[in-house]
Amino acid sequence: MEYRQVGDSELTVSAITFGAWAAGGWMWGGTETKGAIEAIKASYDLGVTSIDTAPIYGQGASEELVGKAIKGIPRDKIQILTKYGMRWDLAKGDFAFKSQDNSGKPIDVYKYSAKDSIIKECEDSLRRLGTDYIDLYQIHWPDKTTPIDESMEAVVRLIEQGKVRQAGVSNYDAEQMQQAEAVVKLASNQVPFSMLNQAIKETVVPYCLEHKKGILAYSPMERGLLTGKIKPGHQFSAGDHRAGYRFFKEQNIVQADLLMEKIKPLADEKNATLGQLVVRWTIEQPGITAALVGARNAEQATQNAKAIAVKLSTDELAFIDQHIQQLELV
Repeated sequence: MEYRQVGDSELTVSAITFGAWAAGGWMWGGTETKGAIEAIKASYDLGVTSIDTAPIYGQGASEELVGKAIKGIPRDKIQILTKYGMRWDLAKGDFAFKSQDNSGKPIDVYKYSAKDSIIKECEDSLRRLGTDYIDLYQIHWPDKTTPIDESMEAVVRLIEQGKVRQAGVSNYDAEQMQQAEAVVKLASNQVPFSMLNQAIKETVVPYCLEHKKGILAYSPMERGLLTGKIKPGHQFSAGDHRAGYRFFKEQNIVQADLLMEKIKPLADEKNATLGQLVVRWTIEQPGITAALVGARNAEQATQNAKAIAVKLSTDELAFIDQHIQQLELV
């Protein structure tokens, strides 16, 4: 495994980080607890020491799974990354969307990051995770109803109390990062980035490079689309959010499938899966500190972790980029 410093902070993470959204089941058509815990343990055995989760993932289920999976591992050998600012248990803040919990019960999700709410969320996360500190605490989404400085002041207090080691943001643009940085030193920004979605290259990547902030890339596999296993006409199970997600429109599935066909010979040459090639390409991109990759069983987790062994030359990276630039996405 490769380990990278997050910006100029004191935090180091594995370049392949375990993304625990799917492990929580929510919006992925349910979960299987045993498989999710085995996935996290298999990742750790292969050097994936960093785990990213959030309270909203399964409304606490993901954090609880992470807590069970890391039990017995020396705390200083892992890095726990979690978030705050999405509430399903009270109607305050900026309404985000309607959803269902894992039992099918309707829930309303709000972006809410007022100071008292953050303090409560942190205590709840610590309890679910079974730990006394969080390595990286990230606001999940911007909350237009709460001033950024108020949210960041809460994190400063948690850092002072020793409950949080480093402050991060997620889904922030460069201007929002600058506002947050006026209150607390940021380690990173967690943002979507994949072969199909490179919007962060416009302003976020330049800002992070200039100001020495880490970038944690989520959805590098574009929620499974870049594994080469999802073909045109694919049918998702009930409760799977991908059925209505932009990149799963039929034309985009066709385009992604064509891209996978073009780069498959390179994957074969490397004795790698398409997914492994995609992950390696992701962490080779300028400014990207780590790729957050999910798994729902030990086999998937093992395949993800072994992507670190794939090596890509400058010419090979250019070959991949050439085919990406030919995509016609809607």
